[in-house]
Amino acid sequence: MERYCAYQERCHKDIENKLKTMLLIPEAKEKIILHLLDHNFLNEERFAQSFARGKFRIKKWGKQRIIRELKYRKISAYNIKTALKEISEKEYLETFHELAEKKMISISEQDLYKKKKKLIDYLLYRGWENQLVFEKVKELF
Repeated sequence: MERYCAYQERCHKDIENKLKTMLLIPEAKEKIILHLLDHNFLNEERFAQSFARGKFRIKKWGKQRIIRELKYRKISAYNIKTALKEISEKEYLETFHELAEKKMISISEQDLYKKKKKLIDYLLYRGWENQLVFEKVKELF
């Protein structure tokens, strides 16, 4: 399990799921998790920060999607807030504008309303805030 955690940051939920597949008794699972926590192989705050940075920079996710995914992984509100501080506001907005403009160009739809809807749906699915999305759509159309 140490190797599993050292390979990539993991959250408690990931570890619990992996231990379930190993069919261990509950006491053994508990001991393993405590060992990982004591030796700093398992750290929720570090996981949340790494997750937020990676999903933003690599997958171009917005804060809403990152928050949703971290909540799904049962990360605390404090750790989510700490993780979002990893993303600078300037870089966040630059990425959003770049992503929106790139997607706008790639949509081949001729009908203006359908094109708008596709762009809005894409950006909202990616987790960008409603206000940002609708302002950008107004600007582009």
